[in-house]
Amino acid sequence: MKKIIIVLLSFVILTACKTAVKEAHHHDDGHLHSHSHYSGMLGIDAHKLIFPSKVPDRIIVSLTEDASHSFAVNWRTNQQVDTAYVQVAEETHGPDFLLDKNKQQFTAKTELITLENTRDQEPLVNAAFHSAIVKNLKEGTNYVYRVGDGNKNDDTWSEWFQIKTPPSNQSEPFSFIYFGDAQNDVKSMWSRVIRKSYKMMPEVDFMLHAGDLINHSESDKEWGEWFYAGSFIHATVPSIMTPGNHEYDKSVDRKNLSALWRPQFTLPENGPLDELKETCYALDYQNMKVVSIDAQSFYNSEYSAKAQTKWLDSVLASNTKKWVTITMHYPIYSTKKGRDNKELRENLKPLIDKYNVDLVLQGHDHTYARGYASNEGLGKTIVKDAGTVYAVSVSGPKMYESQDQEWMVKRGEFTQLFQIITVENDTIKYNSYTTKGKVYDSFDLVKNDKGEKTLTNNKAEVNLRLKKDFVKE
Repeated sequence: MKKIIIVLLSFVILTACKTAVKEAHHHDDGHLHSHSHYSGMLGIDAHKLIFPSKVPDRIIVSLTEDASHSFAVNWRTNQQVDTAYVQVAEETHGPDFLLDKNKQQFTAKTELITLENTRDQEPLVNAAFHSAIVKNLKEGTNYVYRVGDGNKNDDTWSEWFQIKTPPSNQSEPFSFIYFGDAQNDVKSMWSRVIRKSYKMMPEVDFMLHAGDLINHSESDKEWGEWFYAGSFIHATVPSIMTPGNHEYDKSVDRKNLSALWRPQFTLPENGPLDELKETCYALDYQNMKVVSIDAQSFYNSEYSAKAQTKWLDSVLASNTKKWVTITMHYPIYSTKKGRDNKELRENLKPLIDKYNVDLVLQGHDHTYARGYASNEGLGKTIVKDAGTVYAVSVSGPKMYESQDQEWMVKRGEFTQLFQIITVENDTIKYNSYTTKGKVYDSFDLVKNDKGEKTLTNNKAEVNLRLKKDFVKE
């Protein structure tokens, strides 16, 4: 009898303990949900890419019109953070930059955004997007910065990132990386491209994206993949980007820019129309003028096309920089005849020729090509009076086929590429690399004081690659 009583008591105690543990776990779950805007988010595979928290994510720095004295930074949190800050200090050899006397704090602009991407059956996302322009910086100086909610607890701040402003000497060499369309399978396949480019040029000064960063303009998951792929690189190397057709909403015939473009990026607002702020713009970087043309808006309306053409004329007419680079998504010269952009060429090429533009960097065609308006340089190692160099490139895995055309010096298919471009006073060194770090295309462009240019085609490490050599129909 005594043994039975002991067994029964043990059973009652064990059951009570299990119930208590179960209730404790249930209480913890309720506690979690009560502090989350997304109670069902754990059932979504990509929830870490889609949903924000109080901890900053999607941190990115961008070039400003005055890159020597300022930089722009954007990031995202959940809507519990309605006031956010940037802290910045000159970098030191140790933790002494943390002393209050060394730090500056800037209050960010905050936008609360609600987005539901029904096209891809993504959940509704409530997020706070923060942006700030950090000003009054010294030229050629190393800084550290972080972003957060102002809490004394470091858990809701980002890590400290390093960034350097351009030097006062306009002739100092600088480098930038040019990417064609990332667009598809960005986390899986584009990540290795941007990371390889950074590994090969860790001291790069900025990155240029020629449109179609993602595939569906309103997809929070795809934007999350783009930021994930670049990771800390986005937060340490300033970027500029021009929108492609996929940054415009397909559901309304590509008429509306992605609702996330301006909240996620801070780009110059010196374009010709309010609707073109942060898509069509110009900025100076040392001795180079860089211009973004919004090619999709150009095709959306005659009004935009005329405004951008007139504006580009005025920007180039007043230019005092030695070098000029224009980026746009749709190519002036396409890599396949059926993809011709006649209106863009007829309006803009006369200005490109008139002002002797040096580089036109484009995307859209998901192949590679580089060449000149005339066929005079084809097959020559040294080309005198080369004129403008046109390039079309792709960095993501989506691939098309191309055709040999007179303007091309080098073309390629079925190859993910990135271009490292270095400007050294009177010389531009252009190298297009595969994801294995091998040179696919290369040239040096030298410009004398009279504006006369000589182009030298360099030997590549990788021969012509065509899709038919890999994919049999």
